[in-house]
Amino acid sequence: VSPQPLHLPAGIQGVVESYQSCLPKIQLYGPTNVAPIISKVARVAADEERTKEASQYFILLILTDGVVTDMADTREAIVRASYLPMSIIIVGVGNADFTDMQIL
Repeated sequence: VSPQPLHLPAGIQGVVESYQSCLPKIQLYGPTNVAPIISKVARVAADEERTKEASQYFILLILTDGVVTDMADTREAIVRASYLPMSIIIVGVGNADFTDMQIL
């Protein structure tokens, strides 16, 4: 059974509404491994690129309350995705030391 597509409000307001809607329903915990989600979205973007239409561009917004624990894998995933029709935005939220994320 394939998952049903989400129908979210459009634009920045849609992002804010989605964030506010899901935040009370989740529990944040570690470790903070980012590479798997980057790789997953990259596969979708690569499939789109193979259609030769390139009619979709993907923006992956990652909000994290913890320091990225798979930095080497995350760097590799970003490099592999760098030629695809996608952007990756990683935002550290909270009081953790996000200094190492500047590398990304």
